[in-house]
Amino acid sequence: MTGTRPASLQLLPESALVRTSAIDHPDWNYRPVLRRVQRMRFRMAVSLLGGERFGTMIEIGYGSGVFMPELARHCDDLHGVDTHPYAEDVAGRLAGNGVKATLTTGSAEALPYPDGFAGCAVAVSTLECVGDIEAACREIRRVLRPGGVLVVVTPGSSPLWDLALRLSTGEDARLYGDRRQRLQPALRRNFGLVEEVRVPAGPVLRLYTGLRLESP
Repeated sequence: MTGTRPASLQLLPESALVRTSAIDHPDWNYRPVLRRVQRMRFRMAVSLLGGERFGTMIEIGYGSGVFMPELARHCDDLHGVDTHPYAEDVAGRLAGNGVKATLTTGSAEALPYPDGFAGCAVAVSTLECVGDIEAACREIRRVLRPGGVLVVVTPGSSPLWDLALRLSTGEDARLYGDRRQRLQPALRRNFGLVEEVRVPAGPVLRLYTGLRLESP
């Protein structure tokens, strides 16, 4: 993969982070070794945004808001949706660091936005956790304007990736069920593929796949 490392990556400082769920580990962005993998996902997403500036952008699964300072550089109006109940707290932490974002509680399967609301949606390590992937795809299509951009970064699903996850973090990849395997085919059925990046390039050791997709 080339061209995925921006000059600088703007993240919410560690002191401002709120852990919002058992699977949200924003502090990993500031831990030795883990930070390289965590930030790799964000660099992939930034690369797939392609240097464009969007009017309205939604981050689906914003978690602690750690990626929002960077996303704010790529849009005029930043929104975020997540299932956790800490939207007000995270928005306050962001505002305290100069980032304005409108955050709300909701699911990817029932997004709380009107039709054609956004020009871009971003989901990093999120959609493989959604129970109904097809419903999420339909909802994202609905809230994106025609020709709108969806950027997704999702983890690999090989046994070696699962072992690496367990050794480095103690987490069990079985929490994903078969959703990692089902996610990309569903995205390709519902959206037009514009660009794909893989890290590393080979399938056996792949850590993450990044997709830039277009809404019909």
